[in-house]
Amino acid sequence: MRKIIISILLISSIPFSAQQMTTLSYDGSRLLNHTFYQNGDSSGKGINYDDIQGTPYYDKTFSAAKFIVADRFESAVARYNTYFDEVEFKKDEETYSLVPDSPFTRIEFTRTKEVLVKLDTGDDLKGYFFELVGGKNALYKKVKSQFKNAVPAKNSYDMDRPAVFNILDPVYYIKTESGYIKKPKKIKDIANAFPAKKDDIEKFAKSNNIKVNKEEDLIKLVKFLNQ
Repeated sequence: MRKIIISILLISSIPFSAQQMTTLSYDGSRLLNHTFYQNGDSSGKGINYDDIQGTPYYDKTFSAAKFIVADRFESAVARYNTYFDEVEFKKDEETYSLVPDSPFTRIEFTRTKEVLVKLDTGDDLKGYFFELVGGKNALYKKVKSQFKNAVPAKNSYDMDRPAVFNILDPVYYIKTESGYIKKPKKIKDIANAFPAKKDDIEKFAKSNNIKVNKEEDLIKLVKFLNQ
C-alpha cells in the first residue's frame, strides 16, 4: 500500500492569519516516503520523485489553505497532486493526503485565491476541479498530469529517456441546474443547454468573439449566463 490510514489531528477553524490554531480530530492518509508508485500500486519497484522529470503537483510548494465543510473550516498548508487527484497537507512536518471519503469537498488557497471543489461528475474525471466561476451556472477546470516510464536506449546511437510527468491540457466543465456541460467544443454545445437563452448566448459569443478553448472567454460566457 502506498499509504496507511491513521488518525491524525488537523489544524483548525480560526482564521489562518491569526496564527493561533486549535486542533480537530480528522482521519487522513500518511504519505510514507517520497517514492512514486504508478497508480498507487506499491507491489512493483518505485521511483524516487527526485528521479522523475517534471512534477505531478499543480504547485509543488505547500500554501496556506482552508479546508471547508458545511459552516466551518480547518486550516493547514496544502498542495494538489494532479496525478493522484489528491490534496496533500502538512501536520508536524509529516505529509498527509485527504482520504477519498473526506468531508472536506472545498479547499480555498489563501494566497492565490484558487479554489478546489470535489465534484461527482459521473465520469472518469470526477474528483477535484478548480472553480473558475461560482453561482447558479459554474465553471470548473480539471488539471491532470500523465506519467511516462523511463525508456532505456535501444542502441549506442540512442539515448536513455528518463521518467517524466507531463501536465495535460485542462478540461472545462460547466455545471448548470440540469447537469454538466462536459468538454464543450463549440458555442452550440453550451447554447443548446439553455433553450430559452440560446439566441442571446450565440449573439453574446459572436459579438465578444468567444472561443470555447480559451479560459478567459469561457469565464466571460459563464458570467453572462448568470446575469
